[in-house]
Amino acid sequence: MKIVDIETYLVGNPWKNWMFVRVKTDEGIYGIGEGSLGHLSKTVETCVHEMKPFILGLDIFQTELLVQRLSRHVYADGGQIKMCAISALEIACWDAIGKALKQPIYNLVGGKVHDRIPAYVNGWYRCDRTPEAFAKAAKKVLSLGYFAMKFDPFGAADGLLSPAEEDLSIDLVAAVRETVGPDVLLAVEAHSRFTPATAIRIGKRLEPYKPAWFEEPIPHNNIGAMVDVARHLEVPIGTGESFSSKQQLAELLKHDAVSIINFEPLHMGGILGSRKVADMVDAHYGTIIPHAAQGPICTLACLHVDIATPNSWLQETFEHFNEPWEMDLVTTFPKLVDGYFELPQGPGLGTDLNLDAVRSHPYHENPDISLFEDNWQFRRSKPKS
Repeated sequence: MKIVDIETYLVGNPWKNWMFVRVKTDEGIYGIGEGSLGHLSKTVETCVHEMKPFILGLDIFQTELLVQRLSRHVYADGGQIKMCAISALEIACWDAIGKALKQPIYNLVGGKVHDRIPAYVNGWYRCDRTPEAFAKAAKKVLSLGYFAMKFDPFGAADGLLSPAEEDLSIDLVAAVRETVGPDVLLAVEAHSRFTPATAIRIGKRLEPYKPAWFEEPIPHNNIGAMVDVARHLEVPIGTGESFSSKQQLAELLKHDAVSIINFEPLHMGGILGSRKVADMVDAHYGTIIPHAAQGPICTLACLHVDIATPNSWLQETFEHFNEPWEMDLVTTFPKLVDGYFELPQGPGLGTDLNLDAVRSHPYHENPDISLFEDNWQFRRSKPKS
């Protein structure tokens, strides 16, 4: 089966845009993928079309060659933009391969080692930054059957926090912990907000609330600083979503200080690239929690990686707290039962794009939310300036 065409689709939800692809073959089989990158999804779409001539005519089974050709022959670093484009195409190839072989992707990259995947929910705290509002929102999460959740209590913090804002942030964590009890897994997200010294101080204040991990407390660029923060805290550090190469991950892992890695499959070359870096993490006795803050195809790609990966732990999901029409974009999606994802059904990814629904939510020109503006947690669309 040779690649004969690539179609792209931009979908605008109120707080970010998603980018999907369809890779078509000369035998009529096609695969779907996702390369969303928030503010830059339209840029990724352009990147896909600029890369298109390098892979037209390529046998769709040659996913390693596709990634190598687009990584090396397209002689530019490109970071997350380039990797999202490559990953979207790679995921689509695996989807088509699975359809051709009548097998789910996870059977083609190692087979099933988990019968279901525990989920942790994100995006649930679209509320005022008060302990009472966060506690109420956390109760709703419990009512949906989840036993793991993540949230960013730090408002619009950038680098430092005032004493009052720091106290409020810790109070939000305390209120959620008191509400959900000691057995629920709580992860505290920081979105790369802090200086190392601030991250260490806040991390120590989090310790009594026993977070499952403290995520991305400082920017990912300085691996030595991240390692230093991790070694000062009893709270585990989680990081990796902003990496765009396995070499960056290798540099982090060699220090054996961070063992919770939430790489983004769209930055790692897609399905097989993610399986490779998961094995790298396993070699350092770490666990993976793939990042999935994009659309439903990204979440499905993560699940196929999780199912075939012995050291996968949890899977991020926004699906219960995203736009209600998100599930209309795909023909089917795995059920969430008692806080677990059931396995995807059917060949390939196990779903298809509903193009009528896709086209009914066009790209929006409004800027995406900024994590460094007040009340971003409501994830509301903003007027174009």
